[in-house]
Amino acid sequence: TESKYHRHGGNLKTRSTELGSAVTGSSLTTVLPASTTVKKSIVLSSESRKELAKQAKVTKEERRAQIDGRHRYLISRLADGIAWSEQQVEETIISDDKFQLIEQFFAPSGLKKLLFFYQDVLQQKLNASSRSDGSTNSLPQKKLFITMGSAEDFTGTCAFFLRTSDEVITASNISQEVNFGMLDCTNGNILQGLEFFLSQIMIPALKSQQNWGAVKEGLKNSQIQEFLYSVDKFVGTLSSSRQNIEDKIKLTKVDIDIYVRNLQKPSDYITAG
Repeated sequence: TESKYHRHGGNLKTRSTELGSAVTGSSLTTVLPASTTVKKSIVLSSESRKELAKQAKVTKEERRAQIDGRHRYLISRLADGIAWSEQQVEETIISDDKFQLIEQFFAPSGLKKLLFFYQDVLQQKLNASSRSDGSTNSLPQKKLFITMGSAEDFTGTCAFFLRTSDEVITASNISQEVNFGMLDCTNGNILQGLEFFLSQIMIPALKSQQNWGAVKEGLKNSQIQEFLYSVDKFVGTLSSSRQNIEDKIKLTKVDIDIYVRNLQKPSDYITAG
């Protein structure tokens, strides 16, 4: 870098012709081109992504090695429910951040429920035309993921597994100790999904139930009949609520500020009225 020096007021000043270095007295500040910083960030970001991908691959293989008959039971039910192959479901599950919830569900006195949401999720896609600035596009894509059911909005299908006891879940007892079901609430129609699940699946199953445990009379028992009547009534309430929501009247919001802005005295209100 060529520099020209001259004295002014006792201070030594330097004018850089290329890099834009500035010297005042004994201090030196070097300004690097912005492109250098950007390239360095991209390189570091690329290395970080590679390391994360490597760690994720190791984690997936460790989880794959843990899969046994219990996991196969879950995978089979999920594959049938959402029309995926068992291999697709397996790859999705072992890649899920909440994979440990499955083990907590299997444990003695473990989680009472295990939920999977299958719905549209916004996926970040890198914009190929402008990769240097890291811009992304958000595209909806069907995704199966494990959830606690409290953090994400429910807009699609819920596949659920429910425990019937506190016993440890094994490959030999999972079909007896775990119930599977699906709740279709596509487009967020939760009332309609619950109404369909109860009226078309649960109530017919209950009314065809032969074994009611200690109640020997079965469906002839007055308490059983009262219970079934209550469920029928609840479904009717769901149906009524859904229809009221669908047929609701939406009132147009009106900006009244222009009408009340200049109202100062009681007489102004009387005039406005």
